[in-house]
Amino acid sequence: MLKAVEAPLAGHPDKVCDLLVESVVDEYLRRDLLSKMDIQALGSNGMVMLGGVVDSRADFDVAEIAKQAYVNVGYTEPIELFVNLERPSEERLRAPRTSAGASGTAIVYGYATRETREMMPRSVVYANALARRIDDLRRTDTRFSWLRPDGKVQLAMRGEQVVSVTIIAAHAEDMDINQVQTLLLEHAVAPVLGSIEGVKVFINPVGPFTTGGFTMNAGVSGRKILSDTYGGLLPHGGVAMVGKDPLKPSRAGAYMTRFAAREIVKEGLASNVLITAVYSVGLEEPVSLFARGGDGTDLSRLVSERFDFRSEAIVERFNLRRPMYAACANYGMFGREGVPWEE
Repeated sequence: MLKAVEAPLAGHPDKVCDLLVESVVDEYLRRDLLSKMDIQALGSNGMVMLGGVVDSRADFDVAEIAKQAYVNVGYTEPIELFVNLERPSEERLRAPRTSAGASGTAIVYGYATRETREMMPRSVVYANALARRIDDLRRTDTRFSWLRPDGKVQLAMRGEQVVSVTIIAAHAEDMDINQVQTLLLEHAVAPVLGSIEGVKVFINPVGPFTTGGFTMNAGVSGRKILSDTYGGLLPHGGVAMVGKDPLKPSRAGAYMTRFAAREIVKEGLASNVLITAVYSVGLEEPVSLFARGGDGTDLSRLVSERFDFRSEAIVERFNLRRPMYAACANYGMFGREGVPWEE
């Protein structure tokens, strides 16, 4: 069975939008831990619109935070930024700011597997590592100053063998496409995979890619939900985590199902496990919680007895009311170091 996944580079328009909204989320939490928000971004043709609802005591220049995040990605082209963040309706504001009930509906999935040290599917680990490697070369190695932020990686595996790698990477206009292909093969693909024997590698296969970012394509926050989680190899509830406060079940629940799955595998109770939690607005507990091991074993009772899936309990357990989300905007939210749901 062929398993193919994608991993955007940090400058991919969708990922830039993710970083912008996550940077704003961080700033709200830095100034008011009880901030509630649901923010989205759309970028296109040198313009970015930030919209959504925010209930917070914090007051700051949202546009300035977003612009700084844009610059941090590595873009130098100016953007015009519009902000339209409003307070929620009076109806929504009647709910207490610290209500323990879920603040929305969500279906979330958590998965872990013994096949890699990160307890993630091997193809996802490889794709994210390649994307991170290319970005690191651009940021830290002067030999790659010709790289530009936009691009993405696609990787396909059959069993344990990498079958193909496709890299789309933006670059300076004066860079020869053959050099681009040779240097990325030597300094990105080979070091990450270890061996490229038998691997079909395609780097900018249709030619030069010199115009990227919002100059070329539109970006939308929350569109790369599969890259943020399990690469499309597993189910997804369809709701993004980015741009939301940590109490939202689409965020808190996704972190908890991943954590619980990881613990089950770590303790040797299953070689891999998939957990599904269904949240309904206003209710503390998930209305449905189901866990199944790779061999078909029903682990639902074990998971429900050992782990607390209430949104407020998850926020407290992982100390999620803090600015930590912009750092997770790229290379997937799971299987990475330095985040509480992976510890």
